[in-house]
Amino acid sequence: MGDISVDTISPATESSLENDTKFEKISIGQHSLVAVEPPVLWKKGGRLLSGHLGLNVLLLAIVLVSSGAFNDVAVVDREVLSLLCVLMGLTGCWMMVYLLWTSRKERHTTLKDSHAGPIWLRVGLAVFGVCSLVLDVLKIGKSVSLAHCGSPIQIIYPVFQGLFVVLQTYFLWISCQHCVQTHMNLTRCGLMLTLGTNLAIWMAAVTDESLHQTPSTNSGNSSGGHRTSRAGGGSGDCACNTPVCETFQTGYYYLYPFNIEYSLFASTLSYVMWKNVGRIMSQHSHHAHHSLRPNKLFVGIICGVAVLVAGLGVFIVYEIEVSSEKTKLKALEMFYIFNIIALSLMSISSLAGSIIFRFDKRDSDSHKNPTRSLDVGLLIIAALGKYCISYFSIIAIVATSPGKILDHLNLVYSLLMIVQHTLQNFFIIEGLHREPFSGGHSEHHPSVAHVENHEVYANPAVTVPPGNHSEAEHGHELETNCNGIVAHSTKENTRTVWRRKAVKEISLFLLISNIIFWIMPAFGARPQFDNELEMNFYGSPMWSAVVNIGLPFGIFYRMHAVASLLEVYVIS
Repeated sequence: MGDISVDTISPATESSLENDTKFEKISIGQHSLVAVEPPVLWKKGGRLLSGHLGLNVLLLAIVLVSSGAFNDVAVVDREVLSLLCVLMGLTGCWMMVYLLWTSRKERHTTLKDSHAGPIWLRVGLAVFGVCSLVLDVLKIGKSVSLAHCGSPIQIIYPVFQGLFVVLQTYFLWISCQHCVQTHMNLTRCGLMLTLGTNLAIWMAAVTDESLHQTPSTNSGNSSGGHRTSRAGGGSGDCACNTPVCETFQTGYYYLYPFNIEYSLFASTLSYVMWKNVGRIMSQHSHHAHHSLRPNKLFVGIICGVAVLVAGLGVFIVYEIEVSSEKTKLKALEMFYIFNIIALSLMSISSLAGSIIFRFDKRDSDSHKNPTRSLDVGLLIIAALGKYCISYFSIIAIVATSPGKILDHLNLVYSLLMIVQHTLQNFFIIEGLHREPFSGGHSEHHPSVAHVENHEVYANPAVTVPPGNHSEAEHGHELETNCNGIVAHSTKENTRTVWRRKAVKEISLFLLISNIIFWIMPAFGARPQFDNELEMNFYGSPMWSAVVNIGLPFGIFYRMHAVASLLEVYVIS
């Protein structure tokens, strides 16, 4: 194209240029699109400052929580819980200031990221928040029962946590999509404080739960007896000795997985909100709304529910029989066989879905999306936990060359765990980077086709003048070509519909199957400790450390995979 001279500019174009010139002067809060982004250096400087704040808060919490987890370190639960209360208090104060500020200056937060905090993620946050409140009530009941020997902080902490959960859930529900444009450094620091506080609470809950599930090193039976954690609010000097107290303690141990997931959900939303501070949205950042209704989908739901129900049955039987030495071997074999079958089906489904994506003609979504980048990063990082445990098991089994059936099942289970995580990650990441299917254009036959620069209708009424055979022949040729194009388009539409349906079926099956693989380890299934091969090979301290570090990441992976698969289902 050549240069446009000044004389050729129309009045409409001149008016448009005038508007574009004035566009930068208009308040950001009045438009969803702006021409100039904030200075990059300013954004990087604010992120660096807030990042250092969050990192220091997190490291302090990790050191104190880790120190309080061991009986031979002179750090008790009073110091740990006091620090968590202070962090929750500071974070809660900042949230209230933010909510009051945004309620008065709503124009500064009208820019929103539609990808951040979808409705199913916020509903999940609310559900886990309610379970966390029930856990806090049970903790208060236990602490009141032990008031004669316990510390007052054990009653204050669950009260603080309950108030913090309510305030934070409300804050994230209404603010998680905001792209704040004013007071950006203050907002970034507050969000990093929120992120550090949630990770500190997660660290304390994971430590308490892991030590509760870890076999006592002082007990000869590897499956009996658990250490009592001091990080989460218990101590060996003040143990429950009444049925009511033991009921409260058992109840909140079963609710720990929900509290752990709540902290991770809140951390994820806080991080995405932190990334969106100062971000300018464009039209490409918004996709059309898609329905969550599983229309005419049966195979994925039926197979997924079958795996879920079978897994629940296996898990219940396993928990009952693994505590007895007579039935322990059969319980472990049953557990490994179920996992091998389910992981094989999930691996095949993920591979099939990845192959379908390779033949899918949808364009890749290359637009900047902090939510998607975080999802991909968390999937890869969280999978490392199960990778680590599986590789440790494989090395122990191969090095000892055992001949038992149980050890062979354990080897196949460990290999399939690596394969399934890898293939599922490929499928999810491919799905997250695809553009959504077009609403209705691809599912209807085109009424007009263009052939060799001629406009031809699907059912043309060709009018042929008398004696003009050349035009008649030409019209017949165009009609034949048009029918061929329509037939080809119909065939392509059929393939597209089947590919779309197959991806939805696979997504639903994997989604439901990942739920049972979250339930089993989250609620106490620990074959890594019940199977003594790795414990004898590595020793109790090393193997316990490997499992207690890797397993929480594996549990989080399953729940995060559920959220990501739901996103893939919606996009498809």
